[in-house]
Amino acid sequence: MGDADAIVLDGFLDEETVPGDLHGSTARFRLTVSPTDERTDEMILPCSVADPEMAHQVLHELTPGDQLRVTGYFRLPRTPDEPMWMVVTELTLLQPAPTVDPTGAFTTMLERYGPYVYYIDADTDQVPVWTEAGAWVGVADTPADIGDLLDTYEQRHGVGGEQP
Repeated sequence: MGDADAIVLDGFLDEETVPGDLHGSTARFRLTVSPTDERTDEMILPCSVADPEMAHQVLHELTPGDQLRVTGYFRLPRTPDEPMWMVVTELTLLQPAPTVDPTGAFTTMLERYGPYVYYIDADTDQVPVWTEAGAWVGVADTPADIGDLLDTYEQRHGVGGEQP
């Protein structure tokens, strides 16, 4: 396959990365890709890195919440019980995850939920939520209520949370 056949996807690293072998010369991670504002279009794509230098970057420099651009090729399953994944040949950090207070104290955090962004403040239970484009969604009474708030917002505003 030539470079013209490569696939380029943007997404978020939602979990810690893991070594693909005992030596750490390969790496694996899962990328959350959301090509539209519709939550049903969101997918979690397993990715692998075979280049030792890039694997080191993935294992030691990336953190959950980082926004990435990956270029590579899909590895299709050969048997029904084998997964599909993306073999990553290039990786670019588009935006680092929000950082935590250097003392390790949890005070505030900006999080992502598909095409939505919410703000958690340790001093209050309430959670303000916006679309990634900046449209106001509302305030959830607690972090556990975010899903209900998003469901209500999407029903009120149609598919993908946009005004009809």
